[in-house]
Amino acid sequence: QVQLVESGGGLVQAGGSLRLTCQCSREIFSAYAMAWYRQSPGKERELVARISPGTSVIRYADFVKGRFTISRDNAKWVLYLQMNNLQPEDTAVYYCNKEQAPVPWGQGTQVTVSP
Repeated sequence: QVQLVESGGGLVQAGGSLRLTCQCSREIFSAYAMAWYRQSPGKERELVARISPGTSVIRYADFVKGRFTISRDNAKWVLYLQMNNLQPEDTAVYYCNKEQAPVPWGQGTQVTVSP
C-alpha cells in the first residue's frame, strides 16, 4: 500500500529550526526522485526541495536556499528536511511526495513560525 507519513512540524519562533521526516513505502521511494512541498492558506502547493534517488542531484527553491537541507535514507525509505533560520513566511503545511507523477498525498505536517 502506497503511503506517505509526514511528521516533525510544530510551532517555533523566527530563527528557530525544525527537522521534518517523511516515512514512505518502498514502492514509491527507492527508484524515484522525492520532494518536499508546502502549502500556505490561500496559496497553491509549491515545491520546496527535491532529491534524486541516489542523492546526487539536489535542488532548492530560491526562497529556502541556504536555510533548508533535504536528505534521504534509502535503506529506511525516509525523506528528511532540515529547516534552519525559519521565518514567518515559512508557515505552511509541508508534504512529501514523488517529484514526478505524485501519488496520493499524505496528511502533511504543520509548521508555524511566530515573529
